[in-house]
Amino acid sequence: MNGGDDALRAAAPTRMVSVREAFGIDSALRVPAFETADEHVPEADPAYRFNPEVTLALLAGFARNRRVLVQGLHGTGKSTHVEQVAARLNWPCVRVNLDGHVSRLDLVGRDAVVLREGRQVTEFQEGIVPWALQRPVALVFDEYDAGRPDVMFVIQRLLERDGRFTLLDQNRVLRPHPWFRLFATANTVGLGNLSGLYHGAQRLNHAQIDRWSIVVTLDYLPRDEEVAIVQAQAPSMRDARGRARVEAMVAVAELTRKGFAAGDLSTLMSPRTVIAWAENCEIFHDTALAFRYAFLNRCDEAERPLVAEYSQRCFGAEPGAA
Repeated sequence: MNGGDDALRAAAPTRMVSVREAFGIDSALRVPAFETADEHVPEADPAYRFNPEVTLALLAGFARNRRVLVQGLHGTGKSTHVEQVAARLNWPCVRVNLDGHVSRLDLVGRDAVVLREGRQVTEFQEGIVPWALQRPVALVFDEYDAGRPDVMFVIQRLLERDGRFTLLDQNRVLRPHPWFRLFATANTVGLGNLSGLYHGAQRLNHAQIDRWSIVVTLDYLPRDEEVAIVQAQAPSMRDARGRARVEAMVAVAELTRKGFAAGDLSTLMSPRTVIAWAENCEIFHDTALAFRYAFLNRCDEAERPLVAEYSQRCFGAEPGAA
């Protein structure tokens, strides 16, 4: 094991952070934090906008070792929210995407042939779960509701009150590091693909969902905050004329979200899509073309006239006129 890994295993928070001072949230909560950042700490984004309710839930997870599940539509920044909280605490953070290719062996570990003193030997290589469990690491399971059943039962062990984890192949029982933390993000709350928007989302049994200490919903940002984020990603739109164009873009996105909620559309524009639209504008210098590339071309043909109507309503004409 290398020295850097030994240092991580031995690390512990050395200071307390005021939530009011660090996050601007009216709360007396104080959260442990590390003095310095290592390679596993996410990079902080100074322009990031925190949702107060979600931030408090995540900070409770870090401070009191609560298991926190963040649910919300795509593009709301669920995983980024966890990372940005960790970044301000200098807390090592590792994300695992539970797509259909992640297996139980990937999480737990497997036997592997390695070279020792010029000889090939078989030894157990631990997976990401036992590795993180023994260190002060925030482990984040992305797309939690898309995990395979065998994978979900591995995770269920971590959600127990004591969090002990048994490595059957090694006849070992691992105790969680005192500063190990567990989070997850999901598009649904274990209800499956009811809307038809999230293919691959699985129904989760109630016993597993019940093991999460805190479940919080992250919605899209208010219009002004979303406009500010888009402008931060598209420097050419930071003047008055650019702001007017971004405000119209966000207005189009809001209409698609309302249309989706009403059942008129089968897809919607997330903040990520709006940012892509703005960035495409900087490349092509054509708002209408950038809109087609970023969103319109992915819509069902029967729904494109309605989406075009949304854009005309917000821009007063075709988007290129703005």
